[in-house]
Order: sequence, then C-alpha cells, then structure tokens
Amino acid sequence: MSTPRAKPKYYLTTPLYYTNGLPHIGHTYSTIVADVIRRYKRMRGFDVFMTTGADEHGVNVERSAIKAGKSPQEYTTAIAAQWRQLWDDLGIPGDEFIRTTDAKHHRTVQWLFKRCRENGFIEKGHYTGQYCVHDNAYVVDAGPGDPCPDCGRPTETVTEENYFFKLSEFQQRLLDFYAANPDFIRPESRRNEVLSFVQGGLKNLSITRTTIRWGIPVPGEAPHVFYVWFDALIGYLSAVGGPEFDERGLWPADLHMVGKEIIRFHAVYWPAFLMAAELPLPKQIWAHGWLLFDSEKMSKSRGNVVRPRPIVSVLGIEPLRYYLLREIVFGQDGSFSYDALVGRYNSDLANGLGNLASRTLTMIERYFGGEIPTPPGYGALGNTSGTADFATEALTRITQLYDRFSFSLALEAIWEQVASIDKYLTIEKPWTLAEQPENRERLAKVLYTAAEGLRIVTALAHPVLPQSTEKIWRQLGQTTPLAGVQMDLISWGQLKPGTKIGKLEGIFPRVEKSEAIERIEAMEQEQSKAPEVVPAAATPAPAASGAAAAPAVAPAAKIGIEDFAKVEMRVGQVKFAERVAGADKLLQLQVDIGDEVRQIVAGLAQAYKPEDLVGRKVVVVVNLQPRKLRGVESNGMIVAASSGADGSPVLAGFLEDVPVGARLK
Repeated sequence: MSTPRAKPKYYLTTPLYYTNGLPHIGHTYSTIVADVIRRYKRMRGFDVFMTTGADEHGVNVERSAIKAGKSPQEYTTAIAAQWRQLWDDLGIPGDEFIRTTDAKHHRTVQWLFKRCRENGFIEKGHYTGQYCVHDNAYVVDAGPGDPCPDCGRPTETVTEENYFFKLSEFQQRLLDFYAANPDFIRPESRRNEVLSFVQGGLKNLSITRTTIRWGIPVPGEAPHVFYVWFDALIGYLSAVGGPEFDERGLWPADLHMVGKEIIRFHAVYWPAFLMAAELPLPKQIWAHGWLLFDSEKMSKSRGNVVRPRPIVSVLGIEPLRYYLLREIVFGQDGSFSYDALVGRYNSDLANGLGNLASRTLTMIERYFGGEIPTPPGYGALGNTSGTADFATEALTRITQLYDRFSFSLALEAIWEQVASIDKYLTIEKPWTLAEQPENRERLAKVLYTAAEGLRIVTALAHPVLPQSTEKIWRQLGQTTPLAGVQMDLISWGQLKPGTKIGKLEGIFPRVEKSEAIERIEAMEQEQSKAPEVVPAAATPAPAASGAAAAPAVAPAAKIGIEDFAKVEMRVGQVKFAERVAGADKLLQLQVDIGDEVRQIVAGLAQAYKPEDLVGRKVVVVVNLQPRKLRGVESNGMIVAASSGADGSPVLAGFLEDVPVGARLK
C-alpha cells in the first residue's frame, strides 16, 4: 500500500515520443503544455508527477537504424538522449523519462499481457492485410498499396501469425464508460470522433508481430514481439511502478496529454487493455490540435519542420512558451509563424509585462529609495483605480480558466490586468506627483497599487513564464520562491510596505523583428542540414611506445551560424570610468547599452585613460554570465582588437553615428 499523501496527487503524462527523428515545435508544444499544467497544479496545492519519454520499438525505427548504419539499440539510445537533453535544456523535463527499452518497462508489458491472457482476452490467429509503417498502424478496408488514411503514405501488405486482443468484446463496455465519464475525452470534438469510431464496431486487434525483431519479446512465444501500440501505451504505467503501482500511489493517471492523431489509441485501445487486465483507467485524455506551418501539419517528410533550438537561441524559451499558449486555442489546430512569434514577444512581453515591471520598480527606486511605499490607509486600501478588484474578480476568473486548460483566455485576462495597471500609471502620472511634495501620500498609493498589481500578475503568469516571473518576484523584494506560492491564498494587500526591492534588470529587451526572424531562419537551415544522431566519439590511438606523443596542432575550428547567433552585441556608451584598486590593467566602467546601464570591468587601463573613455561608444557583448575581477562584478565584455607585439587593446568603433543600444549583426 502507498504512504498517505499530505497533498492530493496529480499524475500527468506527455506522449512517449517516437524515436525515428528529433523533436520539432509540435512535440515541444505538447511538453510545454504539460509543464504549464504541472506548475499550475503545484501552485494549487497538488503533489504533481509528470512523465515523458521515448517510444523506441517498431519496424519504422528498425529501418531508420539500418539506414543510419547502427543497431536499433544504438540508434534509439542516441536519439532518446537527444530528446532528453532538449527537454532539460528547455527547462521542461519530466519527473520521469521512461524509455520503452527500459527493463522495468519490458517487465510491465509482459505482466499486463499475462493478465489479459489469463482473463480470456487474448487469442492466437493469423493476419493478412495492410499496415502503415510510418504510423505503426494496421489499416482496415485497404487494398495492397492503398494509402494510409492518416498520413497518405502507401501501405504494405503483411501476412503473419499474431496474438490478437479481443477488442470487439469491449465495444459496449467502452460506450458505457464514456457515457458515465463525459469528461474522459476532451475536447468535445475528439470525444465525438471516438464515439463515432466505437459505435461503428470494433474488430479484434493484432498485438504481436513475427516479421520484425526489434520489439519486446512475448515470453515463451518466439518469434513474437509486441506490437508497438500495445507496448508504448503501457509506458505510462511502467513509469510509476508497473506491477507494483499501488506502492507509488500515482496510478491511475489524472491526465494523458496527446496529439489528436493518436486519440484512438489512447481513448479506445488503452482503456480496453486496462479493462481486460482489471486495472484502474486514467481519469482524462486531452487531445490538442496540430501546429500548422504553411497551412500544413509539420512533419519531417514534408520538409516544413520548425525546431525549438533556433527560436530559443535568439529569443529564449519564455517567449516561445508564451506564444504557444497565448496564440493557439488549446485543443484546436493553430498556425505557427515567426512573424507572429516575434510580434507577441515585442507587444506583450517587452512592451507589456517587461515594461510595466521596469517602470514601476524604477520609480520606487527613484522616489522611495528602493522600498515599497506605505500607502495611506494601508490595510484598508481604497480602490479609485479599479486595480484592487483584481484580487477578488480576475483572480477567480483566471484560475477557473487555467482549470479548464483555457490557456489563451487565461493569458488574455492576465494581460488585461497588465494593460490596466499601465493605464492607471499613465492617468495618475507618478513622475509628476513626485515633483509635488503635497502629493507624497498619493504618490505612495499609486506606486504601491502598481507594485501590488504587478505582484499578483507575476504570480498568475508563473506557470507559463517561470523564469522571468521569478526574476520580477525577486525584484519586488519577495524572498519566498514563487513556485511555492499557493494561488488560492493570494489576496490584495499582501505586499508589505517597507520591503526592499531587489537589483533591477531588464526582463524582455525589445528585438528588431526582421533581424530576429533572419537569425532564426538561418539557424533553422543550418540545423536541417545537420545529422540527427551524434556519432560515437572515436577512440584515440595510443602514443608510440618509448616516445612522447607530439601535441596535435588543431586547425581553427569553424562554428555554425547557431553558435554565432548566441552572442548578443550592442552599441554602448561609457558614462563613467575609473581604475580598479590594486590592478594595473583593469578599468571599472558604467556603460549605457540602451535599456540599462551595465557595470563592466575591462583590461584597458594601459591603453586608455579613464577620462578619455567617458562618452565614447563601444561594442559590448551583453549576454555573458557575470563574473568578478579583483572582487568587482563585471556584467558584459568590451570588444577590442590586440595590436602590436605587446597585445595592447584597440577598441572597436564606428565611422558613422550609431544609436546606443543598437544590435550588431
């Protein structure tokens, strides 16, 4: 028996992604949505566990491995590692990454098959018919060479001995279950699709293959291996204990997140398998739509794949998360475009939330010494702006939208509050109030109201924008991690006056649209040419006996456009310069880079006098990790050439006048 939980559990899964290629934006969308749900549910007090993973068996993978000159195990191990690394890099890893080649998964599949067989729902027979290799699916009512109704590729004729699952015996049981659990399949359009399919009659399903070797063997029944769709679905159970699922206390799943093209496998086959094995059924299956690029579903065969890494390299992961959840109505197909992505970034993130945080906190820093002001009547705040109603009205509405997975509407409602606070500041003009000593209390109320509204907006946006909202949270002087804040306990007035705000930094610097799209597309082209599987590293040959190995002279390494695109350089202007105490070569500079002033330590002291640098425009690398030189923090790097035998620095400059903050490309 499982140990009682202090919090209610919530177990959700992404699809187990097929390892015949690398992830594109469609796969990333599924995983991001699951991650948003995971973060939201934790902020609502649930003990959440999320599984993702890799589906590694089947003839399609076997053929891809042969084409790549690898064994299926080598091929899938390399691909699965890249999937897992991508989710880690994007900050969306599951709590469990299950591979269908894992020993614990093999054990669970064989155990569940045994239960179905003992309960009389497995029989041996022969199958002759059409099979779609790409979709790993048997195609009913198709002749030799007919196209697959799902992907359009030619089907193959297979004849082999199989074990069959008696799916036909579950038609009425499934219909009764759907009727008793109307929210089991969502959205409603997918539920209607499944109902129509089951009402049309179910045929027994082949669940083993004998013509391929790459699969989980059926114990004592060589050469049978399990059909990939019997195998892969069971991964959701393998991930949380398999035969000992009771000990983990996570099964049944509360939510399976899938793409609409695999709804039949999850909403018909999977519950039937579980019924046959007398195991609990998942509580809900949500099928989202496709991401369309050039009006077509993304796929490698069509050549219209969009990969996440170029976008993240140029804009970061948070704008991609926001765009996918805000632009696409969850459950429906949605069009993806770079133009809309960058447009959302600039309008909603840079000019919206980022600008609100910057202007509010900058004024608190300037007018109240960096402390949250005390408004008159604190504890019983008035509401002349309408902003304080946020706590009782919008908070409730937004959590209800999150609960229904109406992410687009939830974000729309949050950004309505961002606009409301911005409008409030525009009307109240705190910068004018600051010049009028008699309006000091009113100024305090205005900036407190804006900061408190910002605090609540930040908490509500956290599931979608976890990194940037945590930064704003810290800048508001909050010390409790934002992820641990319970949404149900948020109320107006919890921002304590006198709180010292944190170090201010820009969150979403505005980007030039055409330049950003150009960089993303260039990197996408580079990635499309790269091999999908990283070959194993060659083993170096040992040095000759009795002689020291000569050091190898490495040629100048070439980098791809994606590496260069990671470096962000801007035009900066030196506002202040002085020597670093105890250092002969170092100068401490304050450099204006457009949206903020950076402190940078540079080795320029032997070539330039501090006073000669003030007012000079320089090239600054702005996206380096901060580091300390002689105890002084440096947040960026000045670009210079080395001149002469002594390597004296010569600053990079411009012949024409260039505005401060302009990006180099």
